[in-house]
Amino acid sequence: MASVTELAGAVGGDDPVTALAAVAALRRLLEELEAAHVADARARGTSWEAIAAALGVKRQTAHRKHAHRITDGGR
Repeated sequence: MASVTELAGAVGGDDPVTALAAVAALRRLLEELEAAHVADARARGTSWEAIAAALGVKRQTAHRKHAHRITDGGR
């Protein structure tokens, strides 16, 4: 896996196919980071409302996206 720095550099490169692949890789990385931070926030007792506000989405959207992977039962 390429580093974030390498991916960011590839996004601005001359090859559009390489740039698109880098964008896709960055998107996957961001999804993984978001999921990890949401799980950590829930483990620390953060409400779905607070998580949603931090993500800039509605509570239901955050819950729907992340609750199934969290062991707190999605409360």
